[in-house]
Amino acid sequence: MTMLQRGILILLLCATAGCAKVNREQLQREVLEADPEFSGVLDKRQELANRIQTYERELALKRSAIERNITQLRKELADASENVKVKTVEIRRRMDPDRERISLALSLANDKLRAAQTQRASVSRSAAQLRKALKGSNQAWSGNERDAKQADLKELEREFARLDHELQALKRHVRLLRAKLLLLKL
Repeated sequence: MTMLQRGILILLLCATAGCAKVNREQLQREVLEADPEFSGVLDKRQELANRIQTYERELALKRSAIERNITQLRKELADASENVKVKTVEIRRRMDPDRERISLALSLANDKLRAAQTQRASVSRSAAQLRKALKGSNQAWSGNERDAKQADLKELEREFARLDHELQALKRHVRLLRAKLLLLKL
């Protein structure tokens, strides 16, 4: 039987079956009765179908194994992540005493800076008032009073210079403590 005849036979068998579900075994028997040589093709088809099923089962097994591995790896990753978070918090806490010490030193230095600024402003106002008084009352004071007031003014100017120098040192110290705090942040 030629290939064309086989095709026609298969089409006829399919047409006679109509819309009803085709019984594969019955159809196979009918084809083999008409063309016994077709059994080799059917055997080859069965072998290939079996091979495909084997591959699909292997894939299903591999998929389930990989999915189990993925689930396990995700769990391990979550555990490792939690472990790192706990260790990180613990390690950051080790810096707390140093940070607290520097924060306290910074707070004290800021208080000293404000006090020195207030004192400097007070000395500056006193010196300005004394200069004004010395310029305005040339004849109201005696020579000794005037000399005493000028000595007071010189003392205020020395105090102002000392406070100015102290302020600069305090500002450098505050800036240094702030830099230390920034460096201690993890």
